[in-house]
Amino acid sequence: MKLRSRSTDVRAYARTTQVRLVVGALVLLFAVGIGLIWVFYGPGAAGLGFLCLLGALVPIALIAIGLWFLDAVVRRERGEGAP
Repeated sequence: MKLRSRSTDVRAYARTTQVRLVVGALVLLFAVGIGLIWVFYGPGAAGLGFLCLLGALVPIALIAIGLWFLDAVVRRERGEGAP
């Protein structure tokens, strides 16, 4: 039995793993957080909690977009290609 050697791109695997972790954390934060607020304080408080979480994500998203842009510029200058 011959084993095929698969070339594994560790960077791509790490990138997808990080994206999945961030998405999972956000889903947990919103689902569990808003769900608990809904249970203990009602739908009005859950709506305001949702708005507060969205407001908190705005600066985080702006920072992430800025870092992604800087990474793209550095990759282009090094000749590695765009992500």
